[in-house]
Amino acid sequence: MSRGIGDLLRIMAALRDPKAGCPWDVEQNFDTIAPYTIEEAYEVADAIDRRDFAGLRDELGDLLLQVVFHARMAEEAGHFRFDDVVAAICDKMTRRHPHVFPDANGNLLSVADSEAQTSAWEEHKRRERAAGGDSDSSALAGVSRGLPEWQRALKLQKRASRVGFDWRSPGPVLDKLYEELDEVRHELDAGASPARIADEIGDVLFVGVNLARLTGVDYSQALRGANAKFERRFRRMEALAAADGAPLQEKSLAEQEAYWNRAKAEDKAGQL
Repeated sequence: MSRGIGDLLRIMAALRDPKAGCPWDVEQNFDTIAPYTIEEAYEVADAIDRRDFAGLRDELGDLLLQVVFHARMAEEAGHFRFDDVVAAICDKMTRRHPHVFPDANGNLLSVADSEAQTSAWEEHKRRERAAGGDSDSSALAGVSRGLPEWQRALKLQKRASRVGFDWRSPGPVLDKLYEELDEVRHELDAGASPARIADEIGDVLFVGVNLARLTGVDYSQALRGANAKFERRFRRMEALAAADGAPLQEKSLAEQEAYWNRAKAEDKAGQL
């Protein structure tokens, strides 16, 4: 049976019905649903990373449900409807792509490449913020505080780069990374407060994002890969310990280190 967006809207309306709906769905609000929205977006990214396209279909459905959920709550509160969400994004996409969609006079702008389009996109956003009464003229204006912090760091760095405040190559960033690591060591040796140590570690992480950016590495993808590698090797450690007749937690740290080295060697040899 063919299904469309209208079916999903009707399902959500039924779930939110105060009398006949689902008690859990009825109890939710924007604040309680927001974490699920973020989680579903990450699950979409995970399915893409694993090239699981059947899973991607399902995860995109879950993410779409989040949009419908928020729109339904907004409609109940008298703020806007789902159709308004669709209209707003359609208007925004045509407005911000004047090189694809002609203006009222049939004119198209010329854009040289994707880099030029990115600059034009940001300029459109700046003008829209100004038209909406936002007086913040900083190059960093409009970088959302709701982003994951690593992603916000990346956006802040890119914005600063547009006005020339940037390193020209990864080399000086590595020097800066060593400098920041030395400062962490200094604070640890001095018995500094947790707040001071956190401040210095934050600098290390910020420089790490910068290093990834200037080497053309996707910070999120790199960290996802590191997580997957650690999980793969740790699970192998557990299997090796079990094969020796005891769970990993009953092994000494030296024994665990030996299992890690074995798992690492197998992984590098493509055996995991």
